[in-house]
Amino acid sequence: MLIWLLLGGGAFVLLAVLVFAVLVTVGEDDGADFAFSDRMQVVDIEGELFDSRAIIDQLKRYEDNDSVRAILLNIDSPGGGVAVSQEIYTEVKRLREMKNKIIVAYMASVGASGAYYVACAANSIVANPGTIIGSIGVIAEWVNYEDLLEWAKLKSVIFKTGEFKDTGTPTRALTDNERRYFQGLIDDMYVQFVEAVATGRKMDLQEVRTLADGRVFTGRDARERKLIDEIGNFQDAVDVTARLAGFSGKPRLIRLNRQRVTLLDVLTTDLSRFVPFSGQTLKSQIRFQYLWK
Repeated sequence: MLIWLLLGGGAFVLLAVLVFAVLVTVGEDDGADFAFSDRMQVVDIEGELFDSRAIIDQLKRYEDNDSVRAILLNIDSPGGGVAVSQEIYTEVKRLREMKNKIIVAYMASVGASGAYYVACAANSIVANPGTIIGSIGVIAEWVNYEDLLEWAKLKSVIFKTGEFKDTGTPTRALTDNERRYFQGLIDDMYVQFVEAVATGRKMDLQEVRTLADGRVFTGRDARERKLIDEIGNFQDAVDVTARLAGFSGKPRLIRLNRQRVTLLDVLTTDLSRFVPFSGQTLKSQIRFQYLWK
């Protein structure tokens, strides 16, 4: 009888430990309300910005969870697509204004172009003194292989309904009208970038324009030019976020576990968009980007 009691008691303790472990895991990864302190979500924004969906899904994960009052954007990115950058920026701004989240952007090694665009929606920006900041501007590029077709004695045949329908085709050079057309699009995207910086950094439009010529700055220089708020490392950014959010103690950081990439994932994933020059590049249209090259 004693043995059965001991075994039963041990099983109960083991079950309790397992349940507690599950609750703690859920609290850190799935947003359940089992935390014992103020919680801060960390969202990693790394590499070139090709797609906004995964980042936005992370940002929205705790939007209705009152125990997660702050978000720290851990940024290390040269930027990316214009629309992708704007989608993430809009979501960050929405969480601040509609969900009352305190959001701080921390720039690690690089926070340039589209990544800086995103950071301008935050309450505050923190960067290291040597972080690369800025590159405010727009770039558009594609591969033109008109000479290659001529060498191979091939000709491109196009039927179209308007002058600009095939603008940007890689099979011929741009006309003067097409250059003006594209430049008009880029100029409008540039103005949108400048306006976002001016609004987020509370700067005059003309003041931003003097800095928005594609240049990058070190973190220390960027602070003097009011492009960021504070110099510091990741822990400093955590402290700034906690202070702005009014945390009473040490915050509990929560972030999604990074998905483990296997060899099978690499072999079965379409990697063409990550290759600078590929068959996809040859047939793709012009790409407009907030990207530091």
